[in-house]
Amino acid sequence: MQNLTPCLWFDTEGEEAANFYTSVFPNSKILDIARYGSAGPRPEGSVMTVSFELDGQEFLALNGGPQFTFSEAISFQVSCKNQEEVDAYWSKLSEGGEEGPCGWLKDKFGLSWKIVPTALPELLGEPDKEKAQRVMAAMLEMKKIEIGELERAAAAA
Repeated sequence: MQNLTPCLWFDTEGEEAANFYTSVFPNSKILDIARYGSAGPRPEGSVMTVSFELDGQEFLALNGGPQFTFSEAISFQVSCKNQEEVDAYWSKLSEGGEEGPCGWLKDKFGLSWKIVPTALPELLGEPDKEKAQRVMAAMLEMKKIEIGELERAAAAA
């Protein structure tokens, strides 16, 4: 089976980002750090790539230079079983970054994340379409997703 490893392009912050992400997610670790040699193109000895794992998913951080930056077109979704997890990931990942609408945020490196309680797709998938639409309307008014507010919207008559 083929492995898919997201490669995250940084200017020079790859090691800092990998250390940050492995501090946020459980069961995470740095796997390997490779450095540029005398052939360049970056200064010899500087960090070229950092292989790391976030809760079983492997990632690669590449210090490739300032040519490319992250955009909202790509984000990583974090499924959270309860409000406590939503609050924890939201707080840690948005610190120094930017809060967005509907559970999206950008971290301090500009990478986009979607923090989603598992209750959201369950409530949006309700067979009662009016209930699902009330949940959708409530979510569209939020930045960080609040499960209690979603449940109140679903229960409203």
